[in-house]
Amino acid sequence: MTLDQIIIFALFACVFGLLLWGRYRYDLVAFAALMAGVVLGVVPTKDAFAGFGHPATLVVALVLIVSAGLVRSGAVFLITRTLVDASRGLGAHITLMGGIGAVLSAFMNNVAALALLMPVDIQTAKKAGRAPGLSLMPLSFATILGGMATLIGTPPNIIIATIRGEATGTPFAMFDFAPVGGIAAIAGLLFVALIGWRLIPSRDGAGAAQAQMADYIAELTVPEDSKLIGKRVGALDPEADKADVAILGLIRDGKRRYGRAAGAHLRAGDALILEASPEALDEFRSALALDFSDTARQEKLTAAGEGLEVAEVVVPETARIAGRSAQALGLAWRQSAVLMGISREGRQITSHVRQQIVQPGDILLLLSPTGRSGEVADWLGCLPLAGRGGAVTANDKTWLAIGLFAAAVLAASVGLLYLPVALGLVAIGYVLAKILPVAEIYDHVEWPVVVLLGSMIPLGAALDSSGGTALIADGLISLTAGMPAWAVLTVLMVVTMTLSDVLNNTATTIVAAPVGIQMANTLGVSADPFLMAVAVAASAAFLTPIGHKNNTLILGPGGYRFGDYWRIGLPLEVLIIAVSIPAILVFWPL
Repeated sequence: MTLDQIIIFALFACVFGLLLWGRYRYDLVAFAALMAGVVLGVVPTKDAFAGFGHPATLVVALVLIVSAGLVRSGAVFLITRTLVDASRGLGAHITLMGGIGAVLSAFMNNVAALALLMPVDIQTAKKAGRAPGLSLMPLSFATILGGMATLIGTPPNIIIATIRGEATGTPFAMFDFAPVGGIAAIAGLLFVALIGWRLIPSRDGAGAAQAQMADYIAELTVPEDSKLIGKRVGALDPEADKADVAILGLIRDGKRRYGRAAGAHLRAGDALILEASPEALDEFRSALALDFSDTARQEKLTAAGEGLEVAEVVVPETARIAGRSAQALGLAWRQSAVLMGISREGRQITSHVRQQIVQPGDILLLLSPTGRSGEVADWLGCLPLAGRGGAVTANDKTWLAIGLFAAAVLAASVGLLYLPVALGLVAIGYVLAKILPVAEIYDHVEWPVVVLLGSMIPLGAALDSSGGTALIADGLISLTAGMPAWAVLTVLMVVTMTLSDVLNNTATTIVAAPVGIQMANTLGVSADPFLMAVAVAASAAFLTPIGHKNNTLILGPGGYRFGDYWRIGLPLEVLIIAVSIPAILVFWPL
């Protein structure tokens, strides 16, 4: 073993050890290892930052931006409000949500897909009176499985494709992963939906506290050209139930109608009085194409161009707005902001929200131009709630966003455009169409993942150039000497899965893919089946909450313990290997 090999193996051992320890964040660990590699001479100085311009790094960043645009456009609401029903049984709900999650994660980052659907799943569990933990783990696993089917579904596939391009001159295309990854995903989904969820320990109420969110008394207005005009208020109840919104009443010509006014026929300009969380309010508004409470101000804010955002603020006794109404204070014309809702103990609100006297202790839901919510809160003398804000869905651009994304996927699939270029054009289109404000573009990139990728790619290249991958490959080949091809692939998948269960799947892929290529070269066979084996195995991290970000995301909301994951994860990983090996040998023969 050469000195360079000793150094690079020591660096990887330190990286893996620190990642397992968990004391320091993975991006810091990876970047520190890269710098150490440069100083120690195993990574050439000219290649130190090559990973940050690597196609895999760019695609991961662009996928997150495009995913955010699909959320902002209402494309996800369009799917979930049409298909999700809290009255379904748990098995049927898991099957449906898992299917939606798998399809979404095939065409967007699987972490983003779970982030979109997790609030929907929690709200559905709340309505159905069951613990969110019974369905969150199946949903997480489904989004991981769905990402296996396409190039952009998960970072390991992106990395595998670019490594193949560097090795053979031709990267994997968009749907090259579908035959193997799709079969593995379908088998995994069937297991999770029919059997897996029954293995989850039942802890009544686990995670329920996480699902509770502050509800507001808010208003939404019926616009002039609304399709709702002439319908009874009570006819909106099914859509309200889907969004978890309570319709409390109706204000017409400045006066509150008696009771819920369920039998009243809607007119243009009517204001519906609602009780809902901010997310549910936005979903209901998007579904029925309603306006905010101050229609004239909304039109001016929208015309201003860079999108809208909502923020939640607490009113202290010293606040400028305490004891006054938003209308009397001139919130709309002074700060270009709209008071959307008020959360108050007792909820005794009988007038227009903007005419309601605000009391100390109230929580206000404010609508303002993107990036100005902090300034508005300061002017009001209110305290923003940390992490309790968000963008407003641009539901009038749903089909435009879907069309741009579909065109890019099609162009990349048939080879008209290089995938990073296609996704870059979608991001530009979303900005020009004002689906995503340009000021928010970089907020949606998960920079720690970018740093991890940018740091690990040069280290992976150094491992390969130093002969380290050849050593690992020779060791695995010696271990599998005399075994049939399927047994060699099985050993590679088991080793890769084991690493992925305790390490970041990106780091695992960067190490395992070159090993797979070296094993194929030593055996004198095609590298493609080995790369496919690594791609599937690196994504199949189901045994622990640290193997995949999706598993980490559900740990708290689901009320899970560390040992809960292997109950479903172990048989699922065995199943994935059992169905993947035959599929690889059929679709990617040696």
